[in-house]
Amino acid sequence: MRTIATPRPLFTALCCLLLAACSGHAGSAGETTAEVVALPALIPAPASLQPAEGSFRFDGDTRLHAGDPAARRVAASFARMVQASNGIAPALADGGEGGVRFEIDPAVSPDAPEGYLLEVAAGGVRVAASDERGLFYGAVTLWQLLSPAAGDARTPALRIEDAPRFAWRGLMLDSARHFQSVDEIKQLLDAMARHKLNVFHWHLTDDQGWRIEIPKYPRLMDVAACRIPAGDAGRDPATGEPRPYCGYYTRAQIREIVAYAAQRHITVVPEFDMPGHVQAVVAAYPQYGSLGDTPPVSNEWGVHQYLFNVDEDTFAFIEDVLDEIMALFPSTYIHVGGDEAVKDQWEASPRVQARMRELGIADETALQSWFIKRVARYLEGKGRRLLGWDEILDGGLAPQATVMSWRGIEGGIAAARAGHDVVMAPVDRLYLDYLQTGSANEPPGRPSQVTLRDVYDFEPVPEVLDPARRRHILGLQANLWTEHLRTWDRMQHAYFPRVAALAETAWSPADRRNYADFLARLPAQLARYRAFGIAHAQTPFEVLGEAAPGGDAGKVQVALENPLGYAVRYTLDGSDPGADAPLYETPLQLPMPVEIRAAAFHGTERLGPVARLAYSASSLRVRTDEQLATCAESGRLLLRLEDDGPVDGERALFNVTIFRPCWRWPDAELGAASALKVRLGRIPYFFQLAHDEPNRRYAPAQTAHGELLVHAGGCDGEPIARHPLPAQPGEDGFVELEIPLAQPGRGDLCITPSGDTRPTMWVLDRVELLPR
Repeated sequence: MRTIATPRPLFTALCCLLLAACSGHAGSAGETTAEVVALPALIPAPASLQPAEGSFRFDGDTRLHAGDPAARRVAASFARMVQASNGIAPALADGGEGGVRFEIDPAVSPDAPEGYLLEVAAGGVRVAASDERGLFYGAVTLWQLLSPAAGDARTPALRIEDAPRFAWRGLMLDSARHFQSVDEIKQLLDAMARHKLNVFHWHLTDDQGWRIEIPKYPRLMDVAACRIPAGDAGRDPATGEPRPYCGYYTRAQIREIVAYAAQRHITVVPEFDMPGHVQAVVAAYPQYGSLGDTPPVSNEWGVHQYLFNVDEDTFAFIEDVLDEIMALFPSTYIHVGGDEAVKDQWEASPRVQARMRELGIADETALQSWFIKRVARYLEGKGRRLLGWDEILDGGLAPQATVMSWRGIEGGIAAARAGHDVVMAPVDRLYLDYLQTGSANEPPGRPSQVTLRDVYDFEPVPEVLDPARRRHILGLQANLWTEHLRTWDRMQHAYFPRVAALAETAWSPADRRNYADFLARLPAQLARYRAFGIAHAQTPFEVLGEAAPGGDAGKVQVALENPLGYAVRYTLDGSDPGADAPLYETPLQLPMPVEIRAAAFHGTERLGPVARLAYSASSLRVRTDEQLATCAESGRLLLRLEDDGPVDGERALFNVTIFRPCWRWPDAELGAASALKVRLGRIPYFFQLAHDEPNRRYAPAQTAHGELLVHAGGCDGEPIARHPLPAQPGEDGFVELEIPLAQPGRGDLCITPSGDTRPTMWVLDRVELLPR
């Protein structure tokens, strides 16, 4: 079990300084106190922090001083943050000494407009910057020094000189798949500002929905903004009638959000995805599609085949929409997607093929390049710049276009070498819809993990780039796709606390980043989240248990772990563990039945929920879908999916591989089992696989509704048991099957349904080995 390492030397020195009792260092001369000053837990870590003697006391009588309008705006923002976290409402004073002074000073970081100087002394605090942006970030740092204490706070004397490493410190939200309220987006913008992030990439259009009011094209709101969810979720339970999922942002709401972001020094970059991801548009205006048909707005996930055609009328539509978008969003960059544009419809369209011959374009990849270059020229003519996913590199790219590299960093490297600016956003490090831990309490998403450390350790500037090309790396961005995240609570779970790791990677100098020190500072950030009502993920702070039969009969061996490596304390007497509970160090050998209560701690602070881990002889014979492995060749598209009912409220979750549903129990004790009890659910098969469709595998069904196949020794061996599946699950959405077994010894137990069951699929909930 790893524990948190000691902070870096600079913070170690501060810790020694601050744990001593402070005297004679209050806001007024001669006042004394024995109060201990807390260690600064700043996220992101500043570029330079020099401790000094003494401390400053901040309380309800502390006054804020600001001269020009920019400084007064920053002072007001600071006052709101302090009031939310500390419950103190500092007032803005017209003059006087002491207190906190906010100043615009051209001499501070003249070459870094987001840089600032923060000086804390016994007699007062000075926050200074050459630009309002830097002054705002200095105010955020001062707020962090004072929080998460409630009420009065004492901060150590120090000097911070700070500026961000990267100009682009971004976060993306997908509002096309699932829709968020204006207030929820404002909450996200507030959190971004407190992490010193400065770009909000807003994904507003996709196959599943159109979210921007465009008055000239009313069917975008009437048709493209609504879909009928798959399965039971798309029907009213009372009437059986379709229950559409709808939503778009009015122009007034968009202006409100853009202005709100600007007040927090965040640029909103909109995305209008093209030439692919346009099924919702084609549903509303089929004349702009490639084949002339009228599809529904999609209620499926995955890679769709609908593309814009390349007629002049279609480009007139695209330019009209871009004009509306540019009127709403002042951002220099307009994101046009460009990803996952499967070319089948272009290949099949006589109109598109004729247009290619007219233009002298050889193939469909070159046609996409021509398409993107044309849009880029239009945007450049309006004083804007095109930004797109790394597929826009295929076939060549307009000189001023910027690449967002998502399929890894290779696209970013190629773009930088070709002289294009780059934002790094690789799927394996910065996609936040991937799960954070192996906990069964993770929400729906992609079970392949992007951990807190994956985000923190990502280095945006590849070493293979020549120094002259490294300047093209503008920064980095984390993306949240919401196919499986239908609630705001789930989105917050996905963002936080990984956004804190993103912030430090984006802001702090590379040599100031230290993961162990970051974990030592993270608990203070969690308290700030709570102060602002942010529902951060609990799973990284849980304790996970792994059990196996003990060496003696009737005993179990249990290994405990916190996913982040924080210390684990536990009890066996039914009480919740406190800071004085035993510290877990090695696996526990315990008689059954037993309940272990365990929690993660940082010092004396409990960080997350208390895990209640109960073990008995019968529980060791049970595995849930989260505990089971997959067949090796089917694991590439492992997803954590949600049931389609009930329409409202909590739904069951299932881990399933959609290319080949298969669940594997490694090294199962088959010789002691007389039968297998399997609990199955059924959900819609709502995926578009495009060119991956041939990779889908299943055994042919031998009965009307298929069978549940049980294999021993490997997923492709001969089945040792076969049980017919019913036409429908029970009223509760589940079915339980009991399958006799006659297999000696131990071995891998594999369970898979036969037949192509689309438009639904069977999913495993739990499996139990019944004793002889």
